[in-house]
Amino acid sequence: MEWLTAPTLWIALLQIIVIDILLGGDNAVVIALACRRLPVEQRRKAILGGVAGAIVLRIVLLFFAINLLDLPYLKLIGAVLLLWIGVKLLLPEDEGANDKIDGGTRLITAIKTIIVADAVMSLDNVIAVAGAAGGNLYLVSLGVMVSIPIIVWGSQLVLKLMDRFPVVITFGGALLGWIAGSMAVSDNAVQPWLVNSPEWLHYVASAAGALVVVVIGLGLRKRRVTAR
Repeated sequence: MEWLTAPTLWIALLQIIVIDILLGGDNAVVIALACRRLPVEQRRKAILGGVAGAIVLRIVLLFFAINLLDLPYLKLIGAVLLLWIGVKLLLPEDEGANDKIDGGTRLITAIKTIIVADAVMSLDNVIAVAGAAGGNLYLVSLGVMVSIPIIVWGSQLVLKLMDRFPVVITFGGALLGWIAGSMAVSDNAVQPWLVNSPEWLHYVASAAGALVVVVIGLGLRKRRVTAR
């Protein structure tokens, strides 16, 4: 049970929860839209059923993602995707992106909509969480089970926090960049070139990834805001 007291484990768990919350805002919106046509007494059942299915499916996807990341060059690809996701996180919201989501008037239809939409929208979460977990599926499962209920029932609070303190979003983008840099230097295809490299190279690569996301993301956001 010594692993429970390892600081690195708790840091990784915190990263997973933060990533899921930051990237899960749209998922919370989907849940609300999927349930809006249901009778009031069925909405809670739809949310519980949809969230339960989403948690199971997310863990299955993460299981495959974690194992695939052991293949050469896939961590490099994942790192590039994470940089893009981090930059995207810092850009202004695309208003009306979820307007076409409709869960219908039946309970089972709403549950299916929540599960399918979560799976489609969770590619960024899966990549980021797989990188933060370092191959620990138990850690991933715990992080997902903690963060998804927070997204569902605390989404309004989280969104208000992000609106009031934009630095939270910037921090999230930097975190994704940090994980991207760490993933890149840990790829099996890169490791032979880094056999004699200093230990601090890992942190330099992580910091560089965070800096790239923040600089590009804030620059593009400023340009978009100015163009409006």
